[in-house]
Amino acid sequence: MRFLDPWSNCRRSSFSLAALAVVTMFCCLPSAAQELAPGVATKAPAVGLKPGDQDSLVSRLVMQLLPKRHISGRKVDDEISARALDIYLKALDPMKLYFEQADIDEFAKYKTQIDDLTLRGDLSPAYQIFTRYLGRVNDRLKLAQELLSGEFEFTTPDKIVTDPKATAFAKNAGEVRDRWLQQIKFNILDLKDEGKTVDEAREQLQRRYARYARRWAQTDSDEILELYLSSITMAYDPHTTYMSPSSLNDFNIQMRLNLEGIGAALREKDGSTVVSSVIPGGAADRDGRLKEDDHIVSVGQALDGEMVDIIEMPLKQVVGLIRGKSGTIVKLGVKKGGTGETETFEITRSQVQLEDSAARGKVIEHAVPGSDQKLKIGYINLPSFYLDMEGARQNTADFRSSTRDVRRLLEGFKAQGVDGVVLDLSRNGGGSLTEAISLTGLFIDRGPVVQVKNSNGSVQDYSDDEAGVAWDGPLLVMTSKLSASASEILAGAIKDYRRGIMVGDPTTHGKGTVQTLMDLGREMFRNDRTNFGALKVTLQQFYLPDGDSTQLSGVAADVILPSIIAEMDISESDLDYALPHDRVPQVRHQVYNMVPANLLESLRQRSTGRVGQDSEFLDLLRRRDLYIQQKQEKTISLVEEEFVQRRKNLDAQKEEEKESLQDEENKEVIYRDYYYNKEVLNIAADYILGLREQNLATASVKR
Repeated sequence: MRFLDPWSNCRRSSFSLAALAVVTMFCCLPSAAQELAPGVATKAPAVGLKPGDQDSLVSRLVMQLLPKRHISGRKVDDEISARALDIYLKALDPMKLYFEQADIDEFAKYKTQIDDLTLRGDLSPAYQIFTRYLGRVNDRLKLAQELLSGEFEFTTPDKIVTDPKATAFAKNAGEVRDRWLQQIKFNILDLKDEGKTVDEAREQLQRRYARYARRWAQTDSDEILELYLSSITMAYDPHTTYMSPSSLNDFNIQMRLNLEGIGAALREKDGSTVVSSVIPGGAADRDGRLKEDDHIVSVGQALDGEMVDIIEMPLKQVVGLIRGKSGTIVKLGVKKGGTGETETFEITRSQVQLEDSAARGKVIEHAVPGSDQKLKIGYINLPSFYLDMEGARQNTADFRSSTRDVRRLLEGFKAQGVDGVVLDLSRNGGGSLTEAISLTGLFIDRGPVVQVKNSNGSVQDYSDDEAGVAWDGPLLVMTSKLSASASEILAGAIKDYRRGIMVGDPTTHGKGTVQTLMDLGREMFRNDRTNFGALKVTLQQFYLPDGDSTQLSGVAADVILPSIIAEMDISESDLDYALPHDRVPQVRHQVYNMVPANLLESLRQRSTGRVGQDSEFLDLLRRRDLYIQQKQEKTISLVEEEFVQRRKNLDAQKEEEKESLQDEENKEVIYRDYYYNKEVLNIAADYILGLREQNLATASVKR
């Protein structure tokens, strides 16, 4: 099983691959709301934790497979060991609230030992560190309960550090107490801002901290093994992870349940559940309100169900609350972008609908700025590279695919006499590699589209072998930081062939790797069905025809437009230990005359001039700068007046964004007629007319 869609990899996950996969697809299992309700134990608390009977064998196998199957081919060495320790500690205590510096100093011995010990099947570091962590969690629970019983002063000039990189572990009991007092004051102010009294906030925080301690105390050996081995595998790259036997069972169940749920990929970040992507055609996508980088803080079942606080809840258990049968309602308490007031979204769980993720097109009559001329521009919204694999295998006459649908749209455009085509990949997170290749072939006449390097170092190119093109006129491809994987392959090939221009964020997402799922039971015993879990390992890397990898650097835009998404930490380069960008030799291919250098520079200058005079773009730039400023803040004031004013500013910004993007909430609209897209069409018009001036209105090959 290959994972070509980066959003199914749930960046910065909680290291539970089953949670990762189920979050992506939200399978149709009975709701876990009751079994996960606060105060109700789901299993016996962990007492005298020790590895399971097969854990030593599994750890040895994973350590043997990693250097053999991972594309890097590197050994599990001391550098991997040091990274693994760092990842494991961050997974347990991302905000440095529980461990003390003395603990970290004691654990430092494992920096050069984890590799050797795990290769021998010795998991003692995992259990010694985890046992210490459980003790610290209980200590902090007692301290929190004590502090919550006291009085709080919100006028003293206290601040809380919000960036874990900007703080260190507490060195003594006094520092621990100060840090937890700040943490509690921040949480109380946060809850007061939502309308709760101080007493109500105290009660909610008492439940939250108690639940957090209880859940960690219920951790079993499977979960510890998954957390620990994934810390080692993710030291290779962030998409290589270990899946425990129970997680593999969950994954296999949800794979058979055909994408039912709300259709969103989540990640865990510093104790919060954050939306990393919304799957095209899913329930959340059709609802339109849930967006990337939103924080889910509570979950409820049905319209009248009680909202359960999920802050600090492990991601796998959050999934248990959110998933459920198609047709049922889940309520999500959401902080837009992680700030401001909590909004409640009622979303009806459902299957992902192909029609809602299919390519759609529209011909737009666009008035050329500064003239009376109008151009016909064909706009295609392509949210994913999809393929009805069963229909394709059976060669059904009408099986659906993105290539077939886009070809049909292009034929319709030609019949209407369009002057140019805009292909919107700005929200396209990837999909089928085969479709990315064949769809690229609609715009080029045969040739290599992508190169793939295997773990043995060999490189193979994959080509469009079908003669002819569906569209040979001016082509503009819209990209963003959300354009990933298969999208980057198409965009990169079009750019290398100089067949069209890229417009959008400075660069695309930058995921240029392929993962495969290896069942460890089959690896060990071939036909034996014993469940030993699975290893998801990165075994291939993508390269463009000219030899550049899409990994990390993505595909650069030819004309850059400002956006807030471009400033979000959601790309491959924002992940710890992501594989580096590199090159392979280029392969021979045609080069078209569709991107003259002098025209490209003119397009940039004209667009910059328009953006600088457009009031809506200027407002976007203001909001972008405010977002950057807030993102760079390392601390937040705990003076109530300053805290409330900061929230008001954030809420005002969110309200402005909501108003400016109202048109985007209507999923029936193919083309969203707002300032950003209008400028894309302005650039397309300049491009079309510029090519005509140089007699290059159709694709011609440069020899």
